[in-house]
Amino acid sequence: MGEEHLEGYTEILTGACATGRRLTRDEIDALRRRGERAAEDGIGLRALVRAHLSAAQDLQPELSRSAAGHLLATVAQAVDAFAEGHERAQRLAVRQEEAARREFIDDLLYGRSDLGRLAERAERFGLLLSHAHAVAVAQGRQPYGDGSAVTRGIESSLVTRFGHRRILLTTKDGRLICVAPADEPDVLAFFAKQAYAATDGGQVAIGRSHTGPGGVVHSYEEALNALDLAMRMDLNDPVLHAADLLVYPVLTRDRQAMADLVVSVLGPLRQARGGAQPLIDTLTAYFDTGCVAAEAARRLRLSVRATTYRLDRIHRLTGSDPSDPVHRYTLQTAVIGARLLGWPDQEL
Repeated sequence: MGEEHLEGYTEILTGACATGRRLTRDEIDALRRRGERAAEDGIGLRALVRAHLSAAQDLQPELSRSAAGHLLATVAQAVDAFAEGHERAQRLAVRQEEAARREFIDDLLYGRSDLGRLAERAERFGLLLSHAHAVAVAQGRQPYGDGSAVTRGIESSLVTRFGHRRILLTTKDGRLICVAPADEPDVLAFFAKQAYAATDGGQVAIGRSHTGPGGVVHSYEEALNALDLAMRMDLNDPVLHAADLLVYPVLTRDRQAMADLVVSVLGPLRQARGGAQPLIDTLTAYFDTGCVAAEAARRLRLSVRATTYRLDRIHRLTGSDPSDPVHRYTLQTAVIGARLLGWPDQEL
């Protein structure tokens, strides 16, 4: 440790012990500033305390008996002031690091900032954006922050399992986010398992891997879209892969065409007693169970007879028979479109 951090220390001790007085405000402020500078120089607090105690021990034989009797109390004051300055500098450094990390994450996930500069900053946080990355997003029953017990627990599990393999774990808008290299898919699989358990049955979506500084935001947006799609389509799988859901954005790429299909094919269902929604739910269950009326009835908590009646009613109203392979594709596509577009609750 540099001697500059002990400069004037023995003089302060000698002056205070000579009369048994407490340290003055100026002396305490000076010790705090030295503590701050020591922290900025990267010197640990334990080494500093040892150095201060050693200096006091060397000074003790030079003091009179009465002055030596005040040494311990004076050293306690001095070390406390020095440690306070050291800790204050450490807290400030942590806050600055957290602010820089949060700014980087916001820029990374929103695709802001110059991509070249973003790639340079990413290396500081363990990411090589020239490589391909994939992003997993987990959401639970409540929002989670960087300092929450859930976030800390998952981070600890990841570090224990994988060490520091250029993995970034963070939070955004109350969701847990994990960014990992594309060539280590086991990282995101493990994160999904841990997040599902820690969030009490939450849902995790994993975006496809993409290369380059813009690849992370692309994968992140895919994962968010998958979670949104799961909510609209009532997909209850604990882990969703964006690659498995590509058909849905394809179907809605031309929103107006899909809206026309929904209204044209399913519009007549509004004439049914109770409106269109119960019949759409019937079609959903029927298609989800592989067009097995008995299984659809079980899911709907209806009798097979009631379910069959509803399917027949759909046939009569729309002119399309759900059991006919030719009609089935059109009806199923229209049902998917209705769920994606929120029809019939929302007018198209």
